[in-house]
Amino acid sequence: MLPISAQQMRIGYFSYDAVLKATPDYVSAQASIENLRKQYDSEIQFAEKDFNEKYENFIENINGMASAIREKRQSELQSILERNIAFKQESERLLAKAEEEALAPLRNKLDNAIKALGSENNFIVILNTDNNAVPYINPMIGEDVTDLLIDRIR
Repeated sequence: MLPISAQQMRIGYFSYDAVLKATPDYVSAQASIENLRKQYDSEIQFAEKDFNEKYENFIENINGMASAIREKRQSELQSILERNIAFKQESERLLAKAEEEALAPLRNKLDNAIKALGSENNFIVILNTDNNAVPYINPMIGEDVTDLLIDRIR
């Protein structure tokens, strides 16, 4: 195999997040996720309010309760608290899953655009510069392809 000269080596680089966020599909996916997030937040607030009301009622009446009733109410409060915590954790998991599913087609489209751009323009590699993963690219062999990718997937 022949060595590749610096002029033949072309490296593309871009910000994956910038390209993803520049598309109309991303905006609509995020709006859908935000709507779902609001629904979960509303339900969590409702459950917390319900728990707080029951807890305050318990505290107000604790002195006059028979021990069996006090223990029953304490157990009920503990059970409600545990269910609320479990629901909050599950809602976070479901939101993450919904976001992943909503963005999957867009990520697939972007991945295909990256491959096509690389192949058509003879890049040996196209790097994602997000999170300072690539702090330096020599401008003689590196080309910012962010705008090209944005145009491709719009």
